[in-house]
Amino acid sequence: MATTSTLYQKTEKYLGEFVYGGIDGCVTTFAVVAGSVGANLDSSIIIILGFANLLADGFAMSIGAYLSAKTEKENNLKYADNKNDAIKIEESVNPLSKGFVTYISFLFIGIFPLLAYVVDYINPITTNVFLYSSICTGIGFIIVGSLKSYVNHKAIWKGVAETLLLGLLAALVSYYVGDFIEGMIK
Repeated sequence: MATTSTLYQKTEKYLGEFVYGGIDGCVTTFAVVAGSVGANLDSSIIIILGFANLLADGFAMSIGAYLSAKTEKENNLKYADNKNDAIKIEESVNPLSKGFVTYISFLFIGIFPLLAYVVDYINPITTNVFLYSSICTGIGFIIVGSLKSYVNHKAIWKGVAETLLLGLLAALVSYYVGDFIEGMIK
């Protein structure tokens, strides 16, 4: 059985991808939700658009993470000075694992903004569903911000505050774009 330090050493090189995928998953999915709410779309449409974004954007990001890591590895191999350097590069980060971690993180954290709408679909909520979605999204941002701070050895409150602020900005832009376009169309 692996000790915590051994487990940490094995997974540490992928924590950055988890943070990256999680932040993007939560921000983009919440942006879709906020834009849809701003445009006064029905909850069922929000669920459809949200899950389409979650699966397709997450997959696209995982491909990007894979190709980026593969390109970087190939470039480093090209400039390896000796066989030992080449072996170290080959044993470094696995591009496929980076892509996989990005996708799983995108899905795991990116579903938070949709949870309130899924619950509302199954068992209708009589109050503001968007408020509950916002709270769920905030929880996702807190998880990612905390993990980001842990990875970077920074104060947790700073990582959480930064992640919440940037997520809020993305949501505001999306909400008001949806509201503006809905106003132009009607």
